[in-house]
Amino acid sequence: MTFQDGKPFAFIALMSAVLLWASSFPVLKLAFEVYDPMVVIFGRMFVASCCFLLVIRNFRSIDYRKGDWKKLLFMAVCEPGLYFVFEAMAVENTEASQAGMICAMLPLMVAVGARFCLKEPFSRKTAMGFGLAVVGAIILSLAAEAKGNAPNPMLGNFLEFMAMVCATGYMITLKNLSSRYSPWFLTMVQAFVGTIFFFPLLFLPGTAPPAGFDLFGAGAILYLGVFVTIGGYGLYNVGMSKIPAAQASAFINLIPVFTLLLSWIILGETLNPTQYAACALVLVGVWYSQDNSAKNN
Repeated sequence: MTFQDGKPFAFIALMSAVLLWASSFPVLKLAFEVYDPMVVIFGRMFVASCCFLLVIRNFRSIDYRKGDWKKLLFMAVCEPGLYFVFEAMAVENTEASQAGMICAMLPLMVAVGARFCLKEPFSRKTAMGFGLAVVGAIILSLAAEAKGNAPNPMLGNFLEFMAMVCATGYMITLKNLSSRYSPWFLTMVQAFVGTIFFFPLLFLPGTAPPAGFDLFGAGAILYLGVFVTIGGYGLYNVGMSKIPAAQASAFINLIPVFTLLLSWIILGETLNPTQYAACALVLVGVWYSQDNSAKNN
């Protein structure tokens, strides 16, 4: 077995992916100060698609099965499609650090979905941990205070939760497809469908067209398109293809930690004591939910 076939490579890929994803929260926050959220998200998908067009010849040989287009389309509409719509609205209304904490619930949601769709084990301990994490997320939202960069944190945190619902659909479908499609092919599908999905949204009445070229805003879009979209999704898809969905999704637990650190460094965001306690409750719930006996089945 080569290094790339084993768990060490999967763990490195997943760790790198969640670090890139965590960086997207503060970068999105900064990019939205320059361009409309829909412009930023479309630009992100467009940049990723252009990069894949340069290497599309490498994807000629695929093991397509009749009817898979429905799963591929559902996967890409869930994420990046609807996921980014909810996340963009969430980041506009809440702090990047709080949105990152809501991400801590995703592994538990994936574990539940994997139990019913992929027949992966799901224990009572996992259910109890999920309950603790939900309570922590609710407290985090209720204790939030409206600020200039977070005018409606309760709404924003709810929208981030809806983004996690979409992410769950993406991860479960991805795991189902990863047995016969390469991780990078699936990432390319996400980029192309995402570009088509967001293009019409540029013409909505509420979408403000760019007033001009901004070097910082363009740089942020390039970073999101190349590093976060291609790098983040590509590496995560690689890791997901090599280990069970529940184990791969557990790495999402690191996003809140990385997001809190990066939001503090880049944006200077801080939480109040009650919110820090709520964050701890979310993480305890996620940790408690990790049933090692179930993982090893």
